Amino acid sequence: MAKPKITICIGSSCFSRGNERNVEVVQKFLDENNLKDEVDVELEGSLCKGRCADGPIILVDDKVYTKVDSGVMLDIMKKLFPGK
Repeated sequence: MAKPKITICIGSSCFSRGNERNVEVVQKFLDENNLKDEVDVELEGSLCKGRCADGPIILVDDKVYTKVDSGVMLDIMKKLFPGK
């Protein structure tokens, strides 16, 4: 089974709107659940999808999530790794 790929936009708009915190949420979740080797996390500093107005933007594989706050980010992680 392929590892899920999480892309967190760290362009200035997404970063200032909350993706700084979302990076922390992902890292903490992976650490606490010993999942660092189970997922590929990429930080992308460009206009990841050209949808800055919809930010913060998170991609999981090819699915785009918009307006992701830290609570939504935690829900996404729990959905990706149920039972953790």
